[in-house]
Amino acid sequence: MYSNSVRILTAKEVLSLISDREADLMDIVGAAYEIHALGESSLPHSSFLRFPGQPQNRIIALPAYLGNRFNVAGIKWISSFPDNVSQNLDRASAVVILNNLLTGRVEAILEGSMISAKRTAASAALAAKLLCSREQIGSAGLVGCGPINFEIARFLRATFPDLRRFKVFDLDPSRAAEFKVRGQEVFGHIDVEVASDLNEVFGSATLVSMATTAGTPHIFDPALIQPASTILHVSLRDLSPEIILSSDNVVDDVDHVCRAETSVHLAERLSGNRDFIRCTIGDIIRGAAEARSDGNRPVIFSPFGLGILDLAVSKFIYDLATAQNLGNLIESFLPSANETHSV
Repeated sequence: MYSNSVRILTAKEVLSLISDREADLMDIVGAAYEIHALGESSLPHSSFLRFPGQPQNRIIALPAYLGNRFNVAGIKWISSFPDNVSQNLDRASAVVILNNLLTGRVEAILEGSMISAKRTAASAALAAKLLCSREQIGSAGLVGCGPINFEIARFLRATFPDLRRFKVFDLDPSRAAEFKVRGQEVFGHIDVEVASDLNEVFGSATLVSMATTAGTPHIFDPALIQPASTILHVSLRDLSPEIILSSDNVVDDVDHVCRAETSVHLAERLSGNRDFIRCTIGDIIRGAAEARSDGNRPVIFSPFGLGILDLAVSKFIYDLATAQNLGNLIESFLPSANETHSV
């Protein structure tokens, strides 16, 4: 007998279940990438809802199914309104809906912005762990001082025990200053230094995470990036297509990342092909590709952000919440058969 109830989990409840679980979340994300690379998933293209006269704003639907150990289906519905920041609101807000695979009925609704930030950070840290040319990382650069890079910093700290310094940069100096204060409070014995420009960031670190709101490329000089660098191009639109074409490129999904005016998409248009993309992160995880092609070019990881990651993490959270009876269980949220027939 199936329930008509739906479990609803707030941001606070979601966070209580995944805080201080960086290693677990990286394992979940890695497994999701591997299962996707093996073809045991269904991943339609994300759908972008845009608004007349508001090119900076969008709401994105990411439906997905992930099989194997997860066996989960659902959708993330996430908005990005950059001007929210000036009103002391988060740029992004989201929900994740999980569906029962036997009936298709909704069984859970989870606050999704926390899940999105954590899975993004877990993906970036996992890529850094796999792609960095050396295991000991003493410093990292962060371009963009918003919530996503803060979570990435948290996951990098958990991944690289020798990491002792972040060099951070933001076009808004006040955001960089706030990032420094909070970073030193949260991360303990670590230096957070504010850079005066991008040259200082790329010159001081061979591991750099970019999480900005840039809509078009603003970095054009390939010489800015050191040859041995690992670039986590999380925001997808910072680098010129020429930089992409001159680098060793790893993505999460080739078809997904070659759209929506990403830097990789622009590089495809410029070159007329996708040959510059060497492999996916899932290929590396399952041993079908090497982590780096050589040490003479920077490796750039460009993750489009796949819905399978949100679902994998959401399934983990939902199972924990169900076992602990957390969240708000809304009885009879769905209509019964009798109610449906009476309409």
